[in-house]
Amino acid sequence: MAINNTRFHLLILIVVCFCCIFTQGKKPHIVFIVADDLGWNDVGYHNPSMITPNIDKLAREGVILNQSYVQPLCSPSRSSFMSGYYPFRTGLQHLVILPFQPVCLPLNITILPQELKNLGYATHMVGKWHLGFCKWECTPTYRGFDSYFGYYNAREFYYNHTLSMFFPGDYLDYRDGKAVVKNQDGVYSTNAFAKRAESIISEHNASEPLFLYLPFQAVHEPIEVPVQYEQMYPNIQNEGRRKFCGMVSALDEAIGNVTQALKDKGIYNDTIILFTADNGGWIPHHGNNYPLRGGKFTIYEGGTRGAAFIHGTGLQNAGRTYDGLIHAIDWLPTLVGAAGGAVNGRDGQNLWSSISTGSGEERSEFVYNLDDSLIAEEGHAAIRMGDYKLVEGYPGLYPGWYKPETELPPLTPEQSAALASENYDAYTYQLFNIKDDPTEHNDISQKYPDVVQKLKARLGDYRKESVKPNYPFLPDTKSDPTNFNNVWSPGWC
Repeated sequence: MAINNTRFHLLILIVVCFCCIFTQGKKPHIVFIVADDLGWNDVGYHNPSMITPNIDKLAREGVILNQSYVQPLCSPSRSSFMSGYYPFRTGLQHLVILPFQPVCLPLNITILPQELKNLGYATHMVGKWHLGFCKWECTPTYRGFDSYFGYYNAREFYYNHTLSMFFPGDYLDYRDGKAVVKNQDGVYSTNAFAKRAESIISEHNASEPLFLYLPFQAVHEPIEVPVQYEQMYPNIQNEGRRKFCGMVSALDEAIGNVTQALKDKGIYNDTIILFTADNGGWIPHHGNNYPLRGGKFTIYEGGTRGAAFIHGTGLQNAGRTYDGLIHAIDWLPTLVGAAGGAVNGRDGQNLWSSISTGSGEERSEFVYNLDDSLIAEEGHAAIRMGDYKLVEGYPGLYPGWYKPETELPPLTPEQSAALASENYDAYTYQLFNIKDDPTEHNDISQKYPDVVQKLKARLGDYRKESVKPNYPFLPDTKSDPTNFNNVWSPGWC
C-alpha cells in the first residue's frame, strides 16, 4: 500500500509539473488599445467628472502606469510603438506624416506585428495607421498584419470617413484590407471599429495567440459624437468640451464591448490589455491635461505623459500603480517579452518583469523628442534623467496650464512663430525636477547649472546619432485623390 501511495503521489507531482510547464509556455493574447489625443485629465481614474467606467475598471484591476511617456504628436508615437526606435532615428521626429508626403516608417525595420507573427501570433489591426501609405509596401497588411480595417491618415470625419487637405474636396479614406470601404457612410467610426474588433475576437481560433492592435480614431478632432453621449454631461457649459467628453464616453463604451467580446470568447483571463494615449490632449480642441503643463505639440508633461494602464494575465499584485519610467519605444520589446520572445538592438527596453512584478530592470532616462528642424519654432528637444528633465529651446504650442473648460482658438502659423521668437531661442534651457514638480512650475536651471550641463551633454550624445527629419515641405501632386477615383490611395511614390 505504501508503494501504491508513493506511485500515486509521484503521478500527481508529474501531472502538476506538466501543468506548470504548459501554463508557463502558453502565450498571452494581446490587445493594444490607443486613444487618439486623449488628455491626462480625460479619464475617470484621473478625473472623477469623466464617465469612463470600463476604462476605470480595467485600470484599477490592472496596473496604472503613472509615468508612461509618448511623443507629443501622432505619427512619432505610433512609429515608436511599432518600431521600438526613437523617431529621431527613423526620420519621423518632425510633426506628422501628411497625406501628400511620400514618407512612411522605414521599410527595413521589423515592426511589432512581424515580431509577434514570428512567435506564432495571429495579427490584426483596426483603426488609425498614420505611418505612411504612399505605396502598398508601407501599409498594414504588408507590414505584418493579417487583416486591416481603418484609415491611413491623421484624421477624418467620424461619419462619412473623408478627409480634405491641400487638394480641394473631401476624399474617402477607409479600407478593409486593400479594398475601399464605401458602405459605411453614416456609421460612427468608434462603433465601427469596436464592432470589427468584436468580430475578430469572436472568429479567432483560440488555440493560437491573438494580437489585436486597436488604435481608435477617438477622441481626435473633428468634434463629432452621437447626441446620447453628449447628454451624459449636462453640467458642462462649454459645448465643445461637452461633446468631447461625450466622445470619451463613447470610446469607453466601445472598450467595454471589446472587453465583453473577450469574455464571451473565453479568453479574457488569458489576455493582456494595454491602453495608452498617443500624446496629450489637444487644448484648442477641448482635450485636457490639467494639472499637467501644456498639451499636444508640447514637450512639457501635458503633451507627453500619457494616460495609460496594463491589465490582465501575468500581472502580479494587480490593483496598483507603477511609478517607473516607460517610453513608447518600450512597448515593442516589452510585449514581445511578455509573449516569451526577445528583441535586441532597439532603443526600447523590455520592462515586462518590472511592470508585471514591481521589480526588475527599470528605465533611467529617455528622450522626449529631438527635432533640429530648419524651422526653429517647430524644432525642440527634451531629455529625462532620473527625476530631472531638461527642455531645450521651444517647448511647443500651448505651453501653459489649462483647466477643462478653457476656450482657446487654434493658433495661426504666424502667431506660433511670434510666440516662439518672443519667448524662446535655440539656447534657452529649462530644468525641472519632475518628482517634486510634476506640473513644471519651477524652472531650477539657474540653481543647478551642473545638472543642466550633464543633461545637455547627454542630449548631445543622442544628437550625434540622430538622422535628418524626413519631412518634404512641398506636396507631391501625384498623391491627388482625383487620380484614384476620389480616394486617398497608395501607388504614387
